[in-house]
Amino acid sequence: MSTIDRRRPVPETTGVIRPARRRVLLWLLLPLLGGCLYTFAGGGLPPHVKTVAVLPFDNETGSAELPRELQEALRLGMQNRLGLRDAPEERASAIVRGRITRFDFDVATGVSANPAQATASRRRLRVQVDVEIVDQVTGKVLWSRTGMQADGEYSDRGEAQGRKQAIDRIVNDVIEGAQSQW
Repeated sequence: MSTIDRRRPVPETTGVIRPARRRVLLWLLLPLLGGCLYTFAGGGLPPHVKTVAVLPFDNETGSAELPRELQEALRLGMQNRLGLRDAPEERASAIVRGRITRFDFDVATGVSANPAQATASRRRLRVQVDVEIVDQVTGKVLWSRTGMQADGEYSDRGEAQGRKQAIDRIVNDVIEGAQSQW
């Protein structure tokens, strides 16, 4: 004997959510959507700062090329990493200025004295600067650091490579400082 199924057929609801279930789902998702509206405040440059002038650093060292190399690296870093356009000092919304207070180089860090090989050595240099970023619209100092140091290592007759390493580290520290402002 076979049984006959006398239940009512269930209507197809593919892709349709009933109004009562839709309201429950909305109430469950609402707290999650509110979390998406959270933003951080206090970090980065003010919104009106769109242009920057990187001024030549005062040089208290004997290196003639160091100020030019540092200025160019900072200018490119501000453009590429912070999205600021280069501008003359009179029209810039912010300026970067500073002093190179120390440049020590030719400090031996490692020497290979194996008599069977040619002598090879690694040398280190250190650059120390004072830097500040000033908002020209408000006159406020946005970020400053005194005594910022960076090292660079190089092999014999490769001082330019060591300077580049140290300058890149300084640029990185300045940009991170400008972004965080903590």
